[in-house]
Amino acid sequence: MAETSASTVIIGGTSGIGLELARHCALRGDRVVLSGRDPARAARVAEELGHGARGIGVDLALTEQISGALSSIERVKHLVIMAIERDTNQVADYDRQRAQRLVTLKLVGYPEVVHTLAPRLVPGAAIVLFGGLAKERPYPGSTTVSTVNGGVSGLVKTLACELAPVRVNALHPGIVGDSPYWSGKPLDAVVQRTPLGRLVTMAEVVEATMFLLECSGVNGIDLYVDGGWLLR
Repeated sequence: MAETSASTVIIGGTSGIGLELARHCALRGDRVVLSGRDPARAARVAEELGHGARGIGVDLALTEQISGALSSIERVKHLVIMAIERDTNQVADYDRQRAQRLVTLKLVGYPEVVHTLAPRLVPGAAIVLFGGLAKERPYPGSTTVSTVNGGVSGLVKTLACELAPVRVNALHPGIVGDSPYWSGKPLDAVVQRTPLGRLVTMAEVVEATMFLLECSGVNGIDLYVDGGWLLR
């Protein structure tokens, strides 16, 4: 079904922070399109979310399929690309195929989504790309993750120039304590190094995302949502 009004499109919106963002936008009355790699699961998640949300399937690592997967989306007000894959890949034991998939997903898939949807962006549209703090705080095994998240920083700057006056920003979350991936893991050492005295929450990452989407004077920036973790 084609869209009749401008949508909020969340690439990677079937779980975790992406689903929280989709829920927030749907509850306030936005027309939400969310994606996941599995179209059936994306449709099921959207149906459970309700409020007219729609789910589509797209795998950003299969770049030749992106255009077709997004073909039913007509007009876009907000575009958030937050699809990720977890990867621990040390140079001493390097998995080239995993590295290539992650590099393709973020550094080719992200701009291919923007390329596909750029003609459908309405006046005042905004884009947020998700990176991560591994670009600033690398760890053993983050070789590929740190590299691609650093690439996201460069990508938002070029896109902000090329797509002007469309605004493009990046959000780099720290460890999000109540996200499905981190919930229940031993993180006391991280909490002790965080000036807030606690980890950030999914709700706070959603709030920061909405700020980047809606504050009309913010463009081409990297926003860290980490509770000050980078300060220590």
